[in-house]
Amino acid sequence: MAGVVVCHGSTVVRERLVLTALGVPSLTPVRSASTAEELTALARRIPPTIVLLDAHLPGPGPVEAIRRLRSLAPTATIVMLAVPGDEVALDRAISIGARGYLAPDVGRAELSAVAAHVLASPAVPATAGPTAIRAESTLMDAMVETPTQRGVEEVSLTKREIEVLVGMSNGRSNSQIGAELFLSEDTVKTHARRLFRKLGAADRAQAVAIGLRRGLIR
Repeated sequence: MAGVVVCHGSTVVRERLVLTALGVPSLTPVRSASTAEELTALARRIPPTIVLLDAHLPGPGPVEAIRRLRSLAPTATIVMLAVPGDEVALDRAISIGARGYLAPDVGRAELSAVAAHVLASPAVPATAGPTAIRAESTLMDAMVETPTQRGVEEVSLTKREIEVLVGMSNGRSNSQIGAELFLSEDTVKTHARRLFRKLGAADRAQAVAIGLRRGLIR
């Protein structure tokens, strides 16, 4: 079995990805981390086979997280979770060992395909050098898209709707969001329904994932 670690700064996105990964038998066991430090601690105990890494990881950031991970698990496959506008961050990540990129709202079928591809063609160890690592990063091109390839239509959210979406991305309940924004819980629910409709989202997790992918929130 290939152990996977989901490392993302957003509680909602992280939990959604964990649930998605749990539905892929080949990815067992599934662990999660919210920072580079937590990722390093997990890798030190049990080196992961696959790491899904937030391109906007808080703290030291994703590049430092990759450097630390490479010293502990040199053959781990690192897949970035990226949104529109992340091209520079992706280039840096890939140059030091990331193998590809996925949208934060990746589905189970796509994640299963990626897992099968990774297991069929293990990652190149970091000691292989920059040229080999750069070549390795092209192996998943058929599985993943760059943030600018999706061609999504523009969505315009109000300031309040974005504030509510940010609250959701931080794992806040409607009542907690209301308290932070000095709004009633019913008003927060109204904003939530409107932003769900605009984004075409069925629930909070999907709304946050779409918001991240389209660069509406970070």
